[in-house]
Amino acid sequence: MSTEREDKPGTNKIPDDVIAICAANATLKTSGVADLSSGFSDTISKNILGRDPLYTGIKVVQAEEGITLDVHVLVKFGAKIPEVSWDIQEQVRKSVTEITDLTVKAVNIHVQGVVEEEEEVE
Repeated sequence: MSTEREDKPGTNKIPDDVIAICAANATLKTSGVADLSSGFSDTISKNILGRDPLYTGIKVVQAEEGITLDVHVLVKFGAKIPEVSWDIQEQVRKSVTEITDLTVKAVNIHVQGVVEEEEEVE
């Protein structure tokens, strides 16, 4: 999932899994989010490569100009989707930047559906 690049001496590359887990935690703490949803890349990893991703619903792309995250979510019924999306973007950007000290270029939100409270996955 990460792009190949040469590591410079004295620098550490943070694994995509660490960034994704940080983004997932920030997303799940956001009001109005019911759960993360499997994206297309998660399905490919599971079906074609034969392995379950360590995280679901988050895709990480690292590049020289910064990190791009795609977040696939299920939103609670009654929540205002634009507000929830904005809050997810802010929380993920803040959390990933604080923990990794890397620049977050973009946080793309993909709302996969709306879930009623009793349907919510715990």
